[in-house]
Amino acid sequence: MSPSFKQIFWQQFGAAIDMFENAITACPVTLWNTEEQFWYRSYHTLFFLDYYLDDNPDTFMPPAPFNLDELDPAGILPDRVYTKEELLEYLRFCRAKCHTVITNLTEERAAKRFINFYMDFSIMELLLDNLRHVQHHTAQLNTLLRQHTGSAPRWVARTKVSF
Repeated sequence: MSPSFKQIFWQQFGAAIDMFENAITACPVTLWNTEEQFWYRSYHTLFFLDYYLDDNPDTFMPPAPFNLDELDPAGILPDRVYTKEELLEYLRFCRAKCHTVITNLTEERAAKRFINFYMDFSIMELLLDNLRHVQHHTAQLNTLLRQHTGSAPRWVARTKVSF
């Protein structure tokens, strides 16, 4: 992978993560734990961002206090509501992991397969799918913010975050 491709790819994936972070940050306490489940949509997005960045789906383990319940096909909710601070910390962890994955991306690594019980993607396709997943849920959160507060964070064209 060329350095310029990796830089552009990081700037765009990072921008998606920045937009997601802006939505979480903008969420008022009155919306965090309502029937719309802003907190859970945020957690779900972070869990799968982390999971899909991992080298091996069979040995994946999120950082504490999170667990693997999100992979349960029965749709088990976490046993408690995670705080905004916990999820923002998880977001910082995922952002760094994403940057590392993109920085270390090679043609060979991009072609490697990520195979679990419901998907068989190349790492490159999985990265693009993961970016789309983050952006999909960011749009949902921004819609909730507009409905409940009358505004939502603005578009981020490219991340300014570098490591």
